[in-house]
Amino acid sequence: MALVLGYAAIYLIWGSTFLAIRIAVDSIPPLLMMGVRCVAAGSMLVAWAALCGDRASARQWRHALLAGGLMFGCAYGGLAWAEQRIPSGVAALIVATLPLWLTTIEWVQRRARPSWPALLGVATGFGGVALLVVRGGGAPLALLPMAIVALGEGAWAAGSLYARPPRLPQPVALNAGMPLLTGGVMLIAASWLGRELQTFHLRDVSTASLTALGYLIVFGSIVAFSAYSWLLQVSPAWRVGTHAYVNPLIAVTLGAAVGGEPLTAALIASAVVIAGSVAIILAERSPHVATPPPRNRVTTRRPAPALRETQQPGPA
Repeated sequence: MALVLGYAAIYLIWGSTFLAIRIAVDSIPPLLMMGVRCVAAGSMLVAWAALCGDRASARQWRHALLAGGLMFGCAYGGLAWAEQRIPSGVAALIVATLPLWLTTIEWVQRRARPSWPALLGVATGFGGVALLVVRGGGAPLALLPMAIVALGEGAWAAGSLYARPPRLPQPVALNAGMPLLTGGVMLIAASWLGRELQTFHLRDVSTASLTALGYLIVFGSIVAFSAYSWLLQVSPAWRVGTHAYVNPLIAVTLGAAVGGEPLTAALIASAVVIAGSVAIILAERSPHVATPPPRNRVTTRRPAPALRETQQPGPA
């Protein structure tokens, strides 16, 4: 049941955040908006972990600095900037390159090829996304924002895999909160360097933008990102990455229903292809990419009972 709720969170909630981002950046500068979102959510998660007695070492905070910079400084910052220039649904479609990044990076890290059904599912999903981009949109799309979103997903994939235990603590509140907090601080610093803060006035922020920002903090970051961090500890990364194929369906549907974006035959056909790719990946029960073992797993190097050594899982 926990797995079902976790996947539901990253599938449904993250699918709705693209429209929320577009609404939020209507009157809040993009880097500042994302920075406030991440710092607020990360601070609450780290504070909750402290109340529960969980702590992180200085070394783990250094790892969180790198993971947060990749996942939030690069990916979130680029996405917020791009959504001022391309439709939210199109941004969600580009984000669907994430499983390709995750599969490739994990393949190189573990030197183990994913199963053929998994690769077929990834390729099919990417084909559906390509159809959406080529045939689903109306106006010409800006190449630079699309490229920034795609490269940002590569940074997100690298940061996601880097942030898994033991580099970051295993408790979900810390594992999710630390990168959020460090990445948010970077985003606010980038906002200051880009002179967003110097020209920003709180009185200019609309009620709709504030509401969207609150939704992004509570649901998009605290709930969904915590679920994502936990799923990466218990499921293969390429399977967790299938959210990037479902999120565009949610984003395009909301764009059509709320944002007035067209719902064409190409969009419907692409939705069928993408849904089929997710079914292929989730139906695969024996992936070659193994799930990392629990951190407290105890093994012995030799069968002799006198030797007892705790073997921590290697960085993933």
